[in-house]
Amino acid sequence: QGFVLFLVHLANGEHQPTAAMSFGGATVKDVDPHQFVKAFSAFLKKSGKLRVPGYVDIVKTGKYKELAPYDSDWFYTRSAAVARHIYLRGGVGVGALRKVYGGRKRRGTRPSHFCLGSSSVARDVLQALEAAKLLAKAQDGGRVITDQGRRDLDRIAGQVLGRGQ
Repeated sequence: QGFVLFLVHLANGEHQPTAAMSFGGATVKDVDPHQFVKAFSAFLKKSGKLRVPGYVDIVKTGKYKELAPYDSDWFYTRSAAVARHIYLRGGVGVGALRKVYGGRKRRGTRPSHFCLGSSSVARDVLQALEAAKLLAKAQDGGRVITDQGRRDLDRIAGQVLGRGQ
């Protein structure tokens, strides 16, 4: 019955599923990624559950960068983005996050090359989210989202979706 409702809404030109449909609420997949990451990073900062390392004001996020991030709350934003990434695709470890947050190293007159992101930042983000009980270690490597983490992310997604309508 819920799928039929969804098809009726699609036929009427509504492309986004809403929390009012019989899906049991909004999930992270239903909201705009940019808005969700902003809202979840604000939640992480406000809750105070996330342990932020002392080096966040001076560290670069990769060897291909020239400067540290301008935003003083970049660690919360990175943590929210990583939590969303693991929600959508579990079993992600430090190596995968290094590749996701890597970028182009400009080498002057020589051709540019891809460089991996900082493993220290990726590891500390995963450890901070794990200490906040949002992630857990997977049996076959990497991290997966916990039930508490899924609840928190879906609750924030519902709030973002409610604000957008």
